[in-house]
Amino acid sequence: MADSQENPRTALLLGASGLVGGFCLRTLLEDPVYGRVTLLGRRELTVPAHPKLTQKIVSFENLSAADFSNTDDLFCALGTTIRKAGSQNAFRRVDFEYPLAAAKQALNVDAQRFILVSSVGADAASKNFYLRTKGELEQAVSALGFQAVHIFHPSILLGRREEFRAGERAAIAITPALNLALIGGLRRYRGISAATVGKAMVAAAKQEESGIKIYEYDQIVQLAR
Repeated sequence: MADSQENPRTALLLGASGLVGGFCLRTLLEDPVYGRVTLLGRRELTVPAHPKLTQKIVSFENLSAADFSNTDDLFCALGTTIRKAGSQNAFRRVDFEYPLAAAKQALNVDAQRFILVSSVGADAASKNFYLRTKGELEQAVSALGFQAVHIFHPSILLGRREEFRAGERAAIAITPALNLALIGGLRRYRGISAATVGKAMVAAAKQEESGIKIYEYDQIVQLAR
């Protein structure tokens, strides 16, 4: 297992164009534990050149093990909204089918860790379609056999998106006051910086623990410190 500066790890990132994915990418490139970072996507992203960084253009409908060669850690920040996707089926394709297919192919090349951004409240038994889909993905990837699966449950993500989401922007505006009211068992619903989540993803991957780990607000903040 590649874990030192002499024998650095390799990371593959899905969803680097998103809010959390962008911060995860920055953290990976800055971290000496990782010697190579590959972005996997349907189009090339306009990001600053970096000696560690490569990009692979793929069809998520036709992924193969070759797309994941020499991957130690698979980071997944893929996600959309039902409104943007256009239908529940299209949403499920992006938020369930693509990440699960990627996880399976990464495991085929002996990837060790899968690091996933999910959602607070994710539950495979939920009546809410969004939360049920997220929960079903968590169950599916947890059963695959990675050395470790790290699952993140953020609530409202704070940060500037390229796309406009009116409802989300309104929620962000009241988040500072709302966070103060969310105490005790409600702390898990506090809004959190996307930068904090991105940093915490990398910190979790570097832990030597095995098994399934789920992180909510307090654990995410602690990891990112």
